[in-house]
Amino acid sequence: MRAAWYTKNGSAREVLTVGELPTPVAGPGEVRVRLYASGVNPSDVKSRRGRPLAGPLVVPHSDGAGVIDDVGVGVSPARVGERVWIWNGQWKRSMGTAAEFIALPGRQAVALPDSTDSAAGACLGIPALTAYQAVRLLGDVEGKRVLVIGASSVVGHYATQIAARRARAIVFGTVGSEKKAAHARAAGASETIEYKRQDVVARIRELTEGAGVDAIIDMDFSTTVKMLCANVLAPHGTLVCYGSNVVGELPVPFTNLLTNSLSLRFFLVYELSESERCRAIDGVTGLLEAGHLAHTIGARFPLEQIVSAHEAVEAGAFGNVVIELA
Repeated sequence: MRAAWYTKNGSAREVLTVGELPTPVAGPGEVRVRLYASGVNPSDVKSRRGRPLAGPLVVPHSDGAGVIDDVGVGVSPARVGERVWIWNGQWKRSMGTAAEFIALPGRQAVALPDSTDSAAGACLGIPALTAYQAVRLLGDVEGKRVLVIGASSVVGHYATQIAARRARAIVFGTVGSEKKAAHARAAGASETIEYKRQDVVARIRELTEGAGVDAIIDMDFSTTVKMLCANVLAPHGTLVCYGSNVVGELPVPFTNLLTNSLSLRFFLVYELSESERCRAIDGVTGLLEAGHLAHTIGARFPLEQIVSAHEAVEAGAFGNVVIELA
């Protein structure tokens, strides 16, 4: 099969190779998927640059979509021919979705509604599930004010849609440009704040008449944590975080957290509990079937141009970056 892989950490141009690898076989409890699309996420780039390899070589990417063409012992033959999307394709294993085929446990291949194409299906495992879980952890936010940090980002775009349209929250979103502001507003944001030219804290105070927002969905804890001292988050509010541009030890304003009874919730989409993942998958599936999720494919590349795909993500591509395999 055609595949891309690397055998050491480094830049995309230094380490990524495209060539032939043995086609995998579905083992017990597994399905083999003929992949049509592979999603490229920032975490895939970070893994290639610095995460220890899970084997002698790594076929990157955890997200993808395609059709089951073979099943192992213990899996119903009726699944052959089923359109599916993939989650955790390359998490803690060496063989990801940047290939024509992948074999993995059957539960990691989820039925893809006919109304959703393969490119969109390759955007669900990390971005859509992260967004759904972030909104779910906020609890009931109907009529409440939710600040989405990076509302035009891949995850933020999904989170804005889910919070505004499914959870019926009033969404404010930070964005980097007027183009991105329009994108966030189209997703359901009531107000956008261009953080490069506007004071986010001052604008939130203005929008909420000094009360602060009821919840925050955060993509960069290292920056957002500084806002907590400025009462951006209202008393008894919740901040849900799924990432940070700075890792390691970060100070938190304990006194402000305590006296305002603020809640901090963190999660890693790769490590959801079984019950959490089932709820998220069911929720995303329901949104897809109802036509309530819009997808933004920002760039498409053939497998042979995987280096360019990774570089596009590193450059901050607008929308999802997808490799098309068929």
